[in-house]
Amino acid sequence: MIDDSVLEQLRQWSEGDNRYILGIIGLPGAGKSTLTDWLKKQFAEKIVVIPMDGFHLANNQLKRLGRLQRKGAPDTFDVSGYHALLHRVKQAYQQETVYAPSFHREIEESIAGEIAVPADTRLIITEGNYLLSEENGWAATPSFLDRTWFIHVDEPQRLRQLKRRHMEFGRSEQEAEQWITTTDQPNAELIQATAHRADKQFFIK
Repeated sequence: MIDDSVLEQLRQWSEGDNRYILGIIGLPGAGKSTLTDWLKKQFAEKIVVIPMDGFHLANNQLKRLGRLQRKGAPDTFDVSGYHALLHRVKQAYQQETVYAPSFHREIEESIAGEIAVPADTRLIITEGNYLLSEENGWAATPSFLDRTWFIHVDEPQRLRQLKRRHMEFGRSEQEAEQWITTTDQPNAELIQATAHRADKQFFIK
């Protein structure tokens, strides 16, 4: 999925003397979760993945704010909460276990405290769309990260993956295509415009 030099860099970080936080960014459907799931298998217990999606605002809050139909846009997350968690994770190395939320697409909600970050874990990967954005409160995000990587994938493949994901979690084909057009693609344009800020960019297959 990724080349040996990338794996070697991750291995060095996972076996180093300090805690390292890597941010992985990509467009919706680019395969960020697939990549991090694969990396967890390669490194067993040596890494922990914290998804930015765990900080989605709850649906009832999005409805109250009038943003439910734009869920996934930059202003539909608890950005400050995400930053606070990253700061705590960095400071907690060799001190305490930290618990982070995860996002469940089958219910379209986050569950608090589901991800444990043991005190001795050296490499933390956090993945999401807006880690390099400079709007809606996201500008400070890189200050909590040691490196940022932006992943690219073939565009037709990305759109196929995105549509398949929407349909797997309950949307009809028409609903999936409409959501991609009205929500995912505008967000993708915003995210793509941030790619140049990443420390490294690479394509995955």
